[in-house]
Amino acid sequence: MDDAVPPTDPPEEGQRAEPDHDPAAPAPLNVPRTPTGDAEVDAALHRLGDADHLATDGHVEVYEDVHRGLRDALTALDARPGPPAPARHPTTTPQRDPSGRPL
Repeated sequence: MDDAVPPTDPPEEGQRAEPDHDPAAPAPLNVPRTPTGDAEVDAALHRLGDADHLATDGHVEVYEDVHRGLRDALTALDARPGPPAPARHPTTTPQRDPSGRPL
């Protein structure tokens, strides 16, 4: 069995050999994106797929857009009101610091 690649004819004089694959052409990365259940985050992850169809110099815009969306989603989490802080019950005994002085 011969696994050798058959030789190709060299390009004629004055001609350049054309590659079969253009390494600069857009190519999907096929990175899996698992849904998170959060609509904003899932939309940002879906947007990453747009970079698969762009040349490398177009990736920056997509990545910055996704970063902005994820940052906004995290900021929104901080802005949501959380559960109320537990109320402190007044005591009849004055509170003291470790040295015994009243607070």
